[in-house]
Amino acid sequence: MTLRPSFLLHAGLGALLACTVQAADVTPGEEAISTVLARGIAPPRMAPPRGDEAEGPFQRLVIANANLVDGTGAPPRGPVSIVIENDRIVDIRGGGTAGIHGGDNSWGSNTRVIDASGQYVLPGLIDAHAHLGTPSHAAAGALTDPEYVLKLWLAHGVTTVRDVGAMMGLGWTVQHKQRSAKGEISAPRMVVHSMFPESMASPEAARKWVRAVNKRGADGVKFLGASPALIEAAMDEAQKLDMKTAYHHAQLSVTGTNVLDSARMGLDSMEHWYGLPEAMFEDRVIQDYPYDYNYSNEQDRFGEAGRLWLQAAAPGSERWQATIDELIALDFTLDPTFTIYEAARDVMRARNAPWHADYTMPYILRAFEPSPEVHGSFFFDWTTADEVAWKRNYQRWMQFVNDYKNAGGRVTAGSDAGFIYKIYGFAYVRELELLQEAGFHPLEVLKSATLNGAELLGMAEDIGSVEIGKKADLVIVNENPVANFKVLYGTGHLKLNDDTHTLERTEGIRYVIRDGIVFDKNKLLEDVRELVAAQKAAEKAAKTGP
Repeated sequence: MTLRPSFLLHAGLGALLACTVQAADVTPGEEAISTVLARGIAPPRMAPPRGDEAEGPFQRLVIANANLVDGTGAPPRGPVSIVIENDRIVDIRGGGTAGIHGGDNSWGSNTRVIDASGQYVLPGLIDAHAHLGTPSHAAAGALTDPEYVLKLWLAHGVTTVRDVGAMMGLGWTVQHKQRSAKGEISAPRMVVHSMFPESMASPEAARKWVRAVNKRGADGVKFLGASPALIEAAMDEAQKLDMKTAYHHAQLSVTGTNVLDSARMGLDSMEHWYGLPEAMFEDRVIQDYPYDYNYSNEQDRFGEAGRLWLQAAAPGSERWQATIDELIALDFTLDPTFTIYEAARDVMRARNAPWHADYTMPYILRAFEPSPEVHGSFFFDWTTADEVAWKRNYQRWMQFVNDYKNAGGRVTAGSDAGFIYKIYGFAYVRELELLQEAGFHPLEVLKSATLNGAELLGMAEDIGSVEIGKKADLVIVNENPVANFKVLYGTGHLKLNDDTHTLERTEGIRYVIRDGIVFDKNKLLEDVRELVAAQKAAEKAAKTGP
């Protein structure tokens, strides 16, 4: 089988995994990256040791006099002082709430104090759908730089990520997870899901593969599709091994396994929204594809995906409500990733985002431009009608997600950055804004981004809210993010100075703390700008020569 350089993801990745998994010399979890490396692409480098952008953990660290948003949905309170010893919160003083400790603020001589007077503290944010790079960038010049990705995540308050796919190789991804846990690199905490190959010889082969990636360090399995028998066997094996599961229900397999089918098998979370409208079809079984549709043509794929929600049951209908009720009864999680498809409803906005100039690697920016060779770069002839269809698609999709939340269902925040004009960190903040657009109160958004994500990962005893005994994962923000999520962007928020009548950029996030390690947001972003500038200079030199 001859593969074009449209290496990866979804349609491309499914075909890639299907053909590579049969090779006896491919280690489970390395299917995608091994095929890319076999084409002569230089392997991805490892992130370097942390530098002066990070300090700690400390014997004692105090965040003094802050306004606290604790992640549980409770309103802000303050001032409070949060006392941390090594990597745990040991006390919260002030705030006027019963059960919160009082007492003086004499911290002792061996204490690092951050004065957060007038500032806001949030729990560390959790990106429930992340990728530490993607092999699809190789088609545009290079495999993704992990230092670049990790520092952008941290600079936007993300202290935990769920890497759904380990597409740069399971071994490489797990190494970064382990080095992060030891505090050796500047990185969020990592939870790693390995991508399930779509072609297997038998259900027993699927079970064997799950056991193999579990032994290599995978925390979970990410599905794109396969025959129902393979999915069911792999899902069952993952549950026996206490592994989590996530599923992007690709259109190539959704007629066999929609969201209700996989949820009944015990799936933990659905990614994006594929498979959910199909579970609510009333007057059809298969999506109303044009007769000349080709899934491998990504403009066909995404163009028709934007017309899918209006083919499903209407909001508030019996089928709509029954689907919500059953998924909630199954303790199912929606991880919508609204941000990753936003360009489909306004490509000009996405293409001209202000952070591209200084914070987008040139090879990633090239990968975003329309090309049949790169996944997600499908705007070959994107029309007003396509954007209008996607806007209507979003309205129906957002209504379902908001109804699900209102009925008691769990919704998380994920970005899926690295594709379709979405940059790590920046895309995550945009996801928070889009959850608010969907109808969530900002405190509900933050709960989705923190405690709900921790519950999905099975880590709520340690992370997801600011409570005594939990890990010291915190974000210190100069302004009130409940009033305006834009203050979380690395490029800040533009605001008119009433005295000078000029626009000024506010600073937003100041420090990000993970496991008691304090990361300086400004230094993290300075490092990222230098990495981007160095890449641009290297590419220019390669073109012009010595």
